[in-house]
Amino acid sequence: MFAARSAVALYRLLDVLPVFSGDVRITRLFTLIPGSDFGTDAFSAIDALGGRTVPWSEACDDSYDLIVAASPKGDLRLLRGPRVLVPHGAGFNKTIRSEGSAHAASGLDPAYLRRAHDHAPAALHALAHPEQVTRLATADPRAARRAKVIGDLTLERVLASAPLRERYRAALGTGARELLVLASTWGPESLIRRHPGLPAQLAAHLPYDEYQLALVIHPNERSSLGKYELAERLAPALDAGMVLPDPHEEWASTLIAGDALVTDHGSAALYYCAARDRPVVSVHPGGGELIPGSPMGVLLDRIPRLESTGNIAENIADALRAYRPGPGHAAAQAAFAPVSDAMDRLRREVYALLGLAPPGHDVTPRLLPSPVPAPRVPAAFDVHVVTGAAGVRITRHPAGTGPPGHHLAVEHGAASERLARSAGLLFRRPLPPSAAPVDLAWTADGWTRYALSAYPGCRSAAAVLPDGACLLRMRGHERAYSVRAEPRSASGRVTRIDPAIGLSAVHAGLTSHEPAADGRTTLNCLVGERTFHITLRPATNAEAEQVI
Repeated sequence: MFAARSAVALYRLLDVLPVFSGDVRITRLFTLIPGSDFGTDAFSAIDALGGRTVPWSEACDDSYDLIVAASPKGDLRLLRGPRVLVPHGAGFNKTIRSEGSAHAASGLDPAYLRRAHDHAPAALHALAHPEQVTRLATADPRAARRAKVIGDLTLERVLASAPLRERYRAALGTGARELLVLASTWGPESLIRRHPGLPAQLAAHLPYDEYQLALVIHPNERSSLGKYELAERLAPALDAGMVLPDPHEEWASTLIAGDALVTDHGSAALYYCAARDRPVVSVHPGGGELIPGSPMGVLLDRIPRLESTGNIAENIADALRAYRPGPGHAAAQAAFAPVSDAMDRLRREVYALLGLAPPGHDVTPRLLPSPVPAPRVPAAFDVHVVTGAAGVRITRHPAGTGPPGHHLAVEHGAASERLARSAGLLFRRPLPPSAAPVDLAWTADGWTRYALSAYPGCRSAAAVLPDGACLLRMRGHERAYSVRAEPRSASGRVTRIDPAIGLSAVHAGLTSHEPAADGRTTLNCLVGERTFHITLRPATNAEAEQVI
C-alpha cells in the first residue's frame, strides 16, 4: 500500500514504484491519508496513472504486507502492516510553525515520530544522508534504530537523466537562449508569495531572444490555489512565454535543462545543484522557516542574494556574474550521500521486510520525460534597435510588457487584429499543409502586397518562406527583397536565429536609409553577444511566387 497525504508525498512515492517493477507477486494500491490541506491533487494524479485506489475507510479495515509513506504526519498509524518511511523532499530544511513542535524540521518532528512509534514503529526509515540519521536520533532515538542510509531515488532519476539535457532544451524550445529557472517552495516565505510579481518582471525585462523563463512551483501551492487560479495569477508571464512545468516529473527535467536558478529556501535547488554546478542566486533573506545549518542553509549562506527588484534584469545578471562554483556542490553533498545505488539498496530492504527474494532482473531509475513547451508563445514584439559601428542590435520584448521600441513586429494570423493594425512590420509564416479538397493559398508576393494594402499603418510586410528565407516588401519601394539570416558556426555547433529577427534588422535599416542601387546589402545583426550576417537582395520571380 502506498499511502500519501498530499500530491508532493505521492510524487515521492511514485519514484519508489520501480523497486517492484515486473514483480507479479506485488499488488500496488494507493490510499489518501486524510487531514492535509494539500490532498486535492493526489487522487487526480493517481487516476492519471491508472493506479488502483482504496478509500481511506476501507484501507484502515485491511492489513498489508508493506506500507510505504513519505511523511510521518496524519493517521498513518491506523494502517496495519510494516511501514517504510521515505523523505518527501531533500535535506529537511524547513520548520512549519503551524504544525507539530516549534523549530523541528518538517519530516523529523518528534511530535509525529513519537506518536507513530508509540502505536506502530516504522520498520524502516529510508534516509538520504548519514547526517539525517543523526538528526532523526535527536528527534526520536527509537526511530533512529530503524534508520538506514538508502540514498535519494529522485536524485538518482535526475542524475540518470542528466545526459538528456539537450533533448529537454529542444522540447522546451530553449535553443541558444539562457534558461532561467525560478524555484518556489510553498507557504508565506516562498518566492511566489513574497515576490508574486517577479515572474512577470523578469518576462518583461529579460530580452526574449536571450533568455527563456521557467517557474518550478511546489505542488502544495498548486493544490492550494488550483490550476486555473495559478494560471490566471501568472498570466502576464505565461503570455510572454514562461514555462510552467508539471509538478510530478517535468520540474526535474526543467531543472536539468536550466542554465541558472533563482531560488527561495525550497529543496528543489539541491537537485539542481547536484545535477551540475551552475549559477544559483537567492531571493530568501534567511531566518524564518529555514533551519540554520541545513543543506539549504548551507547553500543560501554562500550564494549571491538578489537584494532588490528595481532594475531586475541588471540585478539578476550581476548576481549570476557574482556566483562562483562550489557552494552548490557543497550543499548537495550535505543533502545526499555519495551513493548511486539507492534503488538497489531500497529494493533489498523492502523485499527483506516482505520475506521475498527480489526478482532476478535488474531495476534502474526511470528517465525523466521531456518537459512540455510554454503553453503560449508571444506573436508580437516591441523591437528595440541600436545602430552602431558593429551593426544593428536587435532586442525584442513581448508586446505590451515594457516601453515601446523602434517598431512593433507582429506575426499575422497568430496575434490579435488590434496588434496587427498597429504593426510597423507585419510578417506571416507558412501555414501547415491543407486537407481541403479545393485549396486556396497565397503566394509570398501576393500576401505582402495584400498586407500593405489592408494595413495602412504597416511600413513593411514580409512572408517567411519554407526554406527560412523571407520575401519583404516595404511601403514606397518598387521591388521586393529577399532577406536571409545566415547561421553562425563555431566549434562544431550551428546557431540560427528566428527569421523575424533578421526582418526587424532589415526593416530598421531600410527605414533609416535606402539600400545600394543594385538592392544588395549585407548587414550585421547583433543578438545578445552573437553577431549574425543578414543578406538583402532583390527577390527572384521564383521566390515571389512561392506558396505560403
